[in-house]
Amino acid sequence: MYEDEHIYAFKDINPQAPVHILVIPKEHITDVDALQEEHDALAGKLLRIAAHIAREMKINRTGYRLVANVGPHAGQSVFHLHIHLIGGRQMTWPPG
Repeated sequence: MYEDEHIYAFKDINPQAPVHILVIPKEHITDVDALQEEHDALAGKLLRIAAHIAREMKINRTGYRLVANVGPHAGQSVFHLHIHLIGGRQMTWPPG
């Protein structure tokens, strides 16, 4: 779906909604908790790219959810930072 020198984005293999994209930095960072000040630009770019993809997928007007799980209790099973871009259906609250 997307790739540049810092970020990949591709469809989740176990989608939870009609649109479920993973946005991932190429640099290995375990999770949000491991982000350092030196990652500020990269973290911002992850969010900007997720929003860009949401516009491309035409879910920006109806809404979408961005999720970053941290640790096993949050459901993190891949220990490399990634953001889930989820949309294309009505979301419920609270999640999980």
